[in-house]
Amino acid sequence: MPTEVVEAAAGSALPMSDPQTIVRGACHHDCPDTCAWEVTVRGGVAVHLRGDPAHPFTDGQLCPKVNPFLDRVYHPDRLLRPMRRAGPKGEGRFEPIEWDAAIAEIAERTAAAIDRHRGETVLPYSLDGTQGLVQKGVLADRFFAALGATRLNRHICGVTASLGASDVLGIPLGADPTEIADARTIVLWGTNTLLTNRHLWPFIETARGNGASVTVVDPVATMTAQRADWHLQPRPGTDIALVLGIIGVLDRDGSIDETQLEARADGWPELRAEARALSLDDAAGITGIEPADIVGLAHRIAHSGPTVLRALIGMEHREHGRDIHRSIAALAAVSGSVFMRSTQVFFDTAFADVVPPPGPQRAVNMSALGDVLTNGDLEPPVTVLVNYGCNPAAITPDQNRVLAGLERDDLFTVVIEQFMTDTARYADIVLPTTTQIEHLDLMNAWGHLYVSLNLAAIEPLGECLPNTEIFRRLADAMNLEAPGLTDSDEQVARDLLASGHPWLDGITYKRLERDGWARLAVPAGWSALAEREIPLPPPSPQSPPRPLPSLSSAEATDGTEAANTAPRHQLGPLQLGALRYRPATESPAGDAALASRYPLALMTLKQHLRFLNSHYGGFEHHLPDPPQPRLEISPIDADTRGIAEGDPVRVFNHRGELFTDATISDRLQPGLVAMPFGWWAGSADARTVNVLTNAAAGGPDPDIGSAAFHDTLVEVEPARDKPRTPAHADPRTPTSPSP
Repeated sequence: MPTEVVEAAAGSALPMSDPQTIVRGACHHDCPDTCAWEVTVRGGVAVHLRGDPAHPFTDGQLCPKVNPFLDRVYHPDRLLRPMRRAGPKGEGRFEPIEWDAAIAEIAERTAAAIDRHRGETVLPYSLDGTQGLVQKGVLADRFFAALGATRLNRHICGVTASLGASDVLGIPLGADPTEIADARTIVLWGTNTLLTNRHLWPFIETARGNGASVTVVDPVATMTAQRADWHLQPRPGTDIALVLGIIGVLDRDGSIDETQLEARADGWPELRAEARALSLDDAAGITGIEPADIVGLAHRIAHSGPTVLRALIGMEHREHGRDIHRSIAALAAVSGSVFMRSTQVFFDTAFADVVPPPGPQRAVNMSALGDVLTNGDLEPPVTVLVNYGCNPAAITPDQNRVLAGLERDDLFTVVIEQFMTDTARYADIVLPTTTQIEHLDLMNAWGHLYVSLNLAAIEPLGECLPNTEIFRRLADAMNLEAPGLTDSDEQVARDLLASGHPWLDGITYKRLERDGWARLAVPAGWSALAEREIPLPPPSPQSPPRPLPSLSSAEATDGTEAANTAPRHQLGPLQLGALRYRPATESPAGDAALASRYPLALMTLKQHLRFLNSHYGGFEHHLPDPPQPRLEISPIDADTRGIAEGDPVRVFNHRGELFTDATISDRLQPGLVAMPFGWWAGSADARTVNVLTNAAAGGPDPDIGSAAFHDTLVEVEPARDKPRTPAHADPRTPTSPSP
C-alpha cells in the first residue's frame, strides 16, 4: 500500500506517518478579531493552519486573508538573509550581507549620527505589522528610549477614536463586544463589520434571531449595509449633525431621563442647547437624511432597547474625527444605550512594562512622516530611520513627500521586514524577520477580551530573526546598559502577565501554555458608561526586583479576593458639553476655493476580502481580478465627466495625481468617490491612493490624532490619451518611470 502524503506549503511531500504536533497561537494582524489558531507541524514543516474550534470568538474560523497564511510563510520571495543596498534608493537592488556585519554597520552609523546630532536624530517608525505585545514593541521601545531617540506617536489610526470617547468617559472603555448578542437595537456606526470584524457578525445574527434590528450608518453602501435591516447614508463627515438631530428628537419627545443624566454627567444643559439650536430640518439638510428617518432612528434607540451603539474607527479619519467619536459616546450616555468600541484599552490598562517609561523625548506624529523627513527646519534632523512592522511608503498619507524623504542621500534607513515592500526598496540595510509561527508572542485584541499566547511552531526560516532578537543584538553592539534590553521573549511575556492588575487574575504564562488563551477577568456587563471606577494594579516599589513570577501560588487562585480588594480609580462624572457640527476644511462644504477646484470627496476604503491593510497588498493571489485598484464613482458624477465603466481616468488634487480605471458604482452617493486602501505600488515610480490623501491630524493638535484620510478632495477626468502609471506591479520587478 503506498505511503499517504500531504503537500506542505514549502512544496515538499511528507509521509503522513511522520510525528505530528499541533501548536497553539494567534493571528497577529491589525484586525479586531485576533483569531486563536492551531498550527499542525510535521517533520519541522507547518502543513496546516486552522482557527481554534474551542475559542469562543474565533469558533474555528479564519478569514480569507489568513486561511492561506502558510503560503506567506513559505513564499519564494521571503527575505531570508540580511541585505545591503547596491543601487539607487527605490530601485530595489540589494546584495547579501552577513548578520554580524549588518549589525555592526547599523550600530556604527547610528552612533555616529547621535554623536553629531544627539539621540533625537533617530526615528523609529512602526505600527501593527504585528499587534503582539512582545514582538511589536517592548524591546524596541526600551532600545529607542535608551538611545534618546525621537518618540513616534503611532496615531495614524485608532487614537482619535480613543480620544473622542475619552472626552466623555474619562477612559475609553466600552462594553464586551460579544454582549451585542443581547441587544434588540444595534446601530453599526461607520464600521463595515461583516468585512473587517467578521467574527462579531455571528453574535449580531444571534441578536437578530431573537428579534433585534440592525441599522448601519455609513456614507457608503458597504456589504454590511446591504445585509442590515436599515441603512442610513449620511453625507461624509456630517455625523455630528446626525447625532444632534437624534438628541433633539429624544429631548423633544421626553425620551431622556434628565434626573439620572444630570446626576451622572456634567455638561448636559450645554449639549441640549446645541441640539435645540439645530432644527430637525437643518440636521436633515446637512446630512442628506430625511427628517422622518432621523426621527425613526431616535425612536429605535430610545424605545426598542437594549440598544447598542457600535463605533470603530471609520469616522476618526477626518479633521473633526475626535468630535465625531465624542458625539457618539455622548449619544450613548444621553440615550442610556450600551457603547461598544475598541477593547484595546482593557489590555493597555491591565498590562504594564516593568521597565519605567523614558523621560521627555521629542515626539512626532507618524501621519506627518513626509513633513518630518523633508522639513529643513527640524532640529535635529532625522538622519536615521528604523522601520519595522509597517510599510510607510504605501500606507502613509501625502505620499509624494514621504517618498521624497526616503530618497534623501543623508538618511540612513534600516528596514526590518519579511518581503521587499515599497519601503524596503528605499532601505540601506534590510534585515529579515520571522513570521508569527516562527516566534513567541503575547497577543491582546481590540475586538474582544481574550488574551492568547502565540508559541513558535517551527524554527525560523533561513537566517530570519524575531524583531526582539534584532534589537537585543543592536543594544549589545552599541554597548547600551539600560534595564530590560537583554530580556528573553518569554521573560517579557511573563512580566506583562504579572502586572498584578485584577483583570489578569488567574491568567499566567503556565495557564496560557496549557490552554492557549483566556478571557480577561472583566465582569460581564461592565461598561465605563455605568461603572465609574476601574480597578488598578497594586502599588509596586520604585525599583521592583524582576524574577520570574512564581507559578505555584498564581495557578492556585481564581483571583476573586484580589479583584475585591484592588485599589480603584474614580473616573468622575461623564463629560458632555457643547457639541457643534463644523464642515472639514477639505470638504465640499469647507474651503470654497479648494472645493471649486476639487469638488469630489475621496474615501480610501478597506473593501477586499483577501487583504484589508498593506500586509497582503503586494501578493497577487490576495488581490481581486483584475489586480488593480480602481476608482469607484457614482453614475451621476461619471456621466457629467464623460466617464464610462472601465475607462482610464486621472485622479488628482494639489498633492499629486494617479492614473487608474473607473468603476461605476451605485453604492456611492453623488459627490463621493472611493479607492481601496493598502495596495503596494510595486515600483518606486508608481503611486498609490495615498499620493492624494490628507495627512492632517483628526484634532486640534497636529502631533496628536489620526490622519484625516477621508477629508480629501479630488477631481477626476478621462485619461484616454494619457499614459497611465501602474497602480500595482509585481513587487519583484522594478518598472520604468512613467512619462
